[in-house]
Amino acid sequence: MDAILVKGGAPLSGRIPIAGAKNACLALMPATLLADQPLTLTNAPRLSDIRTMTQLLQSLGAEVTSLNAGRVLALSSHDVTVLRADYDIVRRMRASILVLGPLVARFGRAEVSLPGGCAIGARPVDLHLKALEAMGAEIELIDGYVHATAPSGGLRGARIDFPFVSVGATENALMAATLARGTTVIGNAAREPEIVDLARCLRAMGARIEGEGTPVITVEGVDALHGATHAVVADRIELGTYMLAPAIAGGSVECLGGRLDLVGAFAEKLDAAGITVEETPLGLRTARRNGQAKALHVVTEPFPGFPTDLQAQMMAFLCTADGVSVLEERIFENRFMHAPELSRMGARIAVAGGRATVTGVPRLRGAPVMATDLRASVSLILAALAAEGETLVRRVYHLDRGYERVEEKLGGVGATIERVQDR
Repeated sequence: MDAILVKGGAPLSGRIPIAGAKNACLALMPATLLADQPLTLTNAPRLSDIRTMTQLLQSLGAEVTSLNAGRVLALSSHDVTVLRADYDIVRRMRASILVLGPLVARFGRAEVSLPGGCAIGARPVDLHLKALEAMGAEIELIDGYVHATAPSGGLRGARIDFPFVSVGATENALMAATLARGTTVIGNAAREPEIVDLARCLRAMGARIEGEGTPVITVEGVDALHGATHAVVADRIELGTYMLAPAIAGGSVECLGGRLDLVGAFAEKLDAAGITVEETPLGLRTARRNGQAKALHVVTEPFPGFPTDLQAQMMAFLCTADGVSVLEERIFENRFMHAPELSRMGARIAVAGGRATVTGVPRLRGAPVMATDLRASVSLILAALAAEGETLVRRVYHLDRGYERVEEKLGGVGATIERVQDR
């Protein structure tokens, strides 16, 4: 099994290219199921989750071809014949549920296994199902599978008001609504850049959508969608992660393709902690100002607030900040599993429910640690960049779900990091 070995202490300098967004691409790929013409996605990330979604779509009969060393995905659902998404694939990734809305909207029915994914608390799919029910679908749960059937004549437009913001449910409802008869209004919709990116792609395919990026999205259903070519938006979580690298290790790094509008709340916190963030012609540059970073109070919130997917990385940064920091996790329960591993490196962290208190220490120490989920794994690597000695991060198969070639990107700006075989 692979592990990542990091020798800390080296300041960073140079450029890191930011890949296309994993979470955006995982919603864009199922959009091919809505049309019988090809969909081409450029700037695609090369990740294990993308390969899993590829396998899922191919199991349904879709064609998915990887081009340009994986940076381009050519998809076609002209010959989809299977309307059942099997447990053996779906269990590996939560985003698999995103095939449900498109299948029901275009083909009138679907059977999709309840999904899996990272163990960061309960993330039920009931909002996805209630959105489809509002559009007239009949839903049954049988032996761990969602059986969804559209009424005679297909889905119909409806008013959908989510009780709380859900990115995945918004994506499923948005895709299903594009082929529903009449007008669908999605209230309390997620506002994330990935939602905006999906809406732009669907619009390029012929959908009639207004309001993406706001709490209310309006969709006027059309009879059919057509093919399109769409560039996947930059990954704001990868961007934020690499912005933190020089903040933790020292130095200056330019993130190519980064945009401030993708990480506004996060960048504001970095500035408050004493980290310089500046726009450049090619992206964003981050550098640590003189002196020790300042403690912060961070609360995770839906976009445009501070993203939950950067909470673990921010905790790693705050482990050596001056003073006492507080991180409140309000999106997912059980998302502080990285805290005990950071403590093995000398961090002082106290967790009580959804609140973590971090008392800064002068220096972290290298240690063998174990990744518990995707974001936790990269937080340990970030912490290792500034730790004394060597850190071995085990179970990095989580890492490969969301970060492509971490050791190459960080090694390219001066980190001493390599992928090794764990014994």
